Amino acid sequence: MMLKSLVFVFFILGGLRSSASMVPESDRICGKWLAAEKNLIVQVYKEGGQYRAKIIWFSDDPSYPMNEWRDSCNPDPALRTRKVLGMDVLRDLKYDESSNTWEEGMIYDAKHGREWNASVYIDRNGLLKVKGYWHFKFIGRTLVFKRVP
Repeated sequence: MMLKSLVFVFFILGGLRSSASMVPESDRICGKWLAAEKNLIVQVYKEGGQYRAKIIWFSDDPSYPMNEWRDSCNPDPALRTRKVLGMDVLRDLKYDESSNTWEEGMIYDAKHGREWNASVYIDRNGLLKVKGYWHFKFIGRTLVFKRVP
């Protein structure tokens, strides 16, 4: 009886492991990520074969409700009234299987109303590293995120 129970447990665990591995490597980026500064959570998702991220929580000024912040620094006057909460800040990322990275994206800095080139990778510790740069990767800034449930 004990042996049958152990075999059953190993079968179930093996099935869970194999179903988790059925997720494409490229989709590992999908999910919720908390910034290292603990002031921002983004939701990374796939749409039309490309990866995007939207703001789902942030903490900037506790006296001003998060839902009231607007994209007031956007260079396009028509977009200055859109809400920051729920706004896409990362777009057009494509998975590069040869380097296990997501490339050719754009990241939007709502505080300054600027858009930058972006590349992303997940390091060996499971941290999401988002690099924003202007044409050359060695001139840029890297944001670090930790996965949240």
